[in-house]
Amino acid sequence: MAATSVSALPAGGGGRSTREGTRHGRGPSRVGAWPVLFIGPLMLGVAIFYYWPIVTNLLVSTQRSNAFGGNPTFVGAENYIDLFTSSDLPSAIRTTLIYTVLVLMGIPLSLAIAAMIELPGLRLKSLYRTMYFMPYLAMPMAVAQVWKIVFNGDFGLLNQTLKSLGVDHPPYWLVTPGWALMAVALFGIWASIGFNVIILSSGLKAIPRELYEAASIDGASGWRQFLSITVPLLSPQIFFLTIMTTIGGFQLFDTLYAMIGRGNPAEPHTRSLVTLFYQQAFQNSAQGQGAAVAVVILLFVAAVTLVQFIGQRKWVHYV
Repeated sequence: MAATSVSALPAGGGGRSTREGTRHGRGPSRVGAWPVLFIGPLMLGVAIFYYWPIVTNLLVSTQRSNAFGGNPTFVGAENYIDLFTSSDLPSAIRTTLIYTVLVLMGIPLSLAIAAMIELPGLRLKSLYRTMYFMPYLAMPMAVAQVWKIVFNGDFGLLNQTLKSLGVDHPPYWLVTPGWALMAVALFGIWASIGFNVIILSSGLKAIPRELYEAASIDGASGWRQFLSITVPLLSPQIFFLTIMTTIGGFQLFDTLYAMIGRGNPAEPHTRSLVTLFYQQAFQNSAQGQGAAVAVVILLFVAAVTLVQFIGQRKWVHYV
């Protein structure tokens, strides 16, 4: 009987304590208004500065107004019909996709650079990371002006180097339709390497060295270790950079505006989606059609990002 009463006491006492804690509001499920107080201001800012502009843009895309945005008239889907029946949209989509694919090539290059920086025994690693990251901190418009001088067809550094190597007639990079987008993409790759290297270097440092030692004992070569250990364990970082680079590619505007500009023979062949938005909304004063282009950009980025998130289940390995 004594053993029975002693074993029953903790259960009864624990039950009373739990009920009393819940009754006085100290239970784990009673958190009060604190989450709302902390998250509320942030969510209010997101709603005002992100979601409300999207809703407003959707409304503007169904209207037509004067050059100053006054006297809006509801036209339904006419702005979208005009946009999809013009030849400007397919050209802008093609240019944006080509640029995005070219800039994505910078991720394997960044991976190779990060792998060399993180080699065991290499000295001055912090210095190398800083050197590669510094271009990422520079103003894009200012650096684009420097690269515009580099790509100059008459006295640019690139053409002078090609002439010294025996190339008699190097191309005029920024005014030739076939080369202008390639030159802009080369600048985009150069500008993104610093950020990519920092992200990949942090992932490389998190990979246990024991895995490479075990692979070496099994006779795996350095290339085999890179493909079987480094790349799979870096797949989350690679996936993150793929998403960010793709979104950045669809937002291409400032580099084109700085390096190509208006009145350039190559401008119609290097017009991106954002450039088309700028042309419609500000140069042609057609806010409704510009808003329609912005909606297309939003849907395009959302669709491509969704496809990437679905596809990452097959090749991204989270440890």
